[in-house]
Amino acid sequence: MLRIAVQAKGRLYDETMSFLSEADIKLSAGKRTLLVQSSNFPLEVLFLRDDDIPQTVASGVADVGIVGENEFMEKGEDAALLKRLGFSKCRLSLAVPKDVEYTGPQWFEGKKIATSYPGILSRYLREQHVQADIHVITGSVEVSPGIGLADAIFDIVSSGSTLVSNSLREVEVVMRSEALLIGHKGMSQEKRAILDELLFRMDAVKTAEDKKYVLMNAPREKLDSILSVLPGMRSPTVMPLAQEGWCSVHTVLDEQCFWDIIGKLKAMGAEGILVLPIEKMIV
Repeated sequence: MLRIAVQAKGRLYDETMSFLSEADIKLSAGKRTLLVQSSNFPLEVLFLRDDDIPQTVASGVADVGIVGENEFMEKGEDAALLKRLGFSKCRLSLAVPKDVEYTGPQWFEGKKIATSYPGILSRYLREQHVQADIHVITGSVEVSPGIGLADAIFDIVSSGSTLVSNSLREVEVVMRSEALLIGHKGMSQEKRAILDELLFRMDAVKTAEDKKYVLMNAPREKLDSILSVLPGMRSPTVMPLAQEGWCSVHTVLDEQCFWDIIGKLKAMGAEGILVLPIEKMIV
């Protein structure tokens, strides 16, 4: 049985549980408890505070964990980075009152900065050769300048709306963060085998993201031109149709280039274009 530590609530919890569901890891939908076992995979989920996950994995209480990169870097625990998961993206930034004339990192010299991430902030200030007073807060950091508790803040930023509502503006992005899968370095071979299967499923889900399965009817005389614009996994699948002079073309397209390529296909004579979502992709 593999034990995975997961944040107990919040955005990272929601996106983690959705990701595990897409990997076909079935968990009880009832009232959440501290420890929940999967009904179809040798995995149990341990629900914790986000800042407890790195130490829990490093010490071996949990075998693996899904945690924000910001917390992993802040805690500095001795756990292995197994995989970047690409969701729950945010950034750690310095913000100042919106009416302040900001002149660069040296502006923070001698200032008081409120944060929940003193480790990351300290490293950044040392790199910038800036001496500042770091005031550690575990609650709502963004209110600190407004009540006179600090001159600036260092905190997580996603959309930036919280900064705006507190009359703050982002001036320096110190690091970018996303969800990470971390692992205990002393994991047994039995648990590593389960982890390999979990990683295989995760890879299948991640590979399918932003991909579309596209089918179309194409005139055979235009087939070479049509194939030249299709970036298939290896090469598109081409099958003859009952109607003479026509064939069916199947391929996978990345959503980022989808509309540009579809426009070219239509101009080349492709018809009956069908677009389907992809749940999993094994490469």
